[in-house]
Amino acid sequence: MTISQTITLANGVEMPRIGYGVFRMKEHEVAVDGVTEALKAGYRAIDTAAIYQNEEAVGEAIKASGIDRSELFITTKVWNADQGFDNTLRAFETSLKKLNLDYIDLYLTHWPKPTLADTYKAIERLYDEKLIRVPGVSNHHQHHLEEVFAVANVKPMVNQIECHPSLSQDALRAFCAEHNIPVTAWAPLGTGIVFTHPVVKNLAEKYGKTPAQIVLRWHLEIGNIAIPKSVTPERIKENLDVFGFALAADEVAAITALNTFHRTSADPDNFDF
Repeated sequence: MTISQTITLANGVEMPRIGYGVFRMKEHEVAVDGVTEALKAGYRAIDTAAIYQNEEAVGEAIKASGIDRSELFITTKVWNADQGFDNTLRAFETSLKKLNLDYIDLYLTHWPKPTLADTYKAIERLYDEKLIRVPGVSNHHQHHLEEVFAVANVKPMVNQIECHPSLSQDALRAFCAEHNIPVTAWAPLGTGIVFTHPVVKNLAEKYGKTPAQIVLRWHLEIGNIAIPKSVTPERIKENLDVFGFALAADEVAAITALNTFHRTSADPDNFDF
């Protein structure tokens, strides 16, 4: 059995299981070309953020694509310096203008600052006003989520976190599942270290896939949404070609067992940006 290409969120909105991430694509033309190639390849979810400095490029590529807005799922995020109730509302307006859109599908806090409760209340306000389709958070541990739950009228419907075979996030994913909050994995391929591991290499040979495709399929099997990034047209297509096969339960478990708690970035409990 293969997993469908979308996941149904708590409010019934369908979110693609594989999206295209644009982190570190600061050069305008690089971002435009990357998103253009992704849309041509069949991606319908694009993940950006205010701090990526490429929302205008993403918006330009979307407009030029000619794809109906209703077919797209666009995510962006409020940066740490703009958190708080009023600041978040202003930051959202800026992002919306840069993206040249009438609404955002998913709007996230980027990291859990001390003002995260007020920030989330602003996101709820945007949701109530139908300026966003889905309220969410990113880089939130369980205790951050519980802090949001304490003030929320509507729980976050997505939690975007670092997750890959070297950081499988088993406990946090289980908590999110308990509260019907799908996980989006950023850096879904990690550093690529696991590509050379015998477990992944052998599975790639067995299924006639690349190690990256095996890891992305693992994400789908454990219930994640994944947002791989690449500027190479061949890799962009390759990362989406993960729906025509399935891993067995013991193969999924073997990849999960590669967890070493290794992060490629800061821990949400200890960051200074």
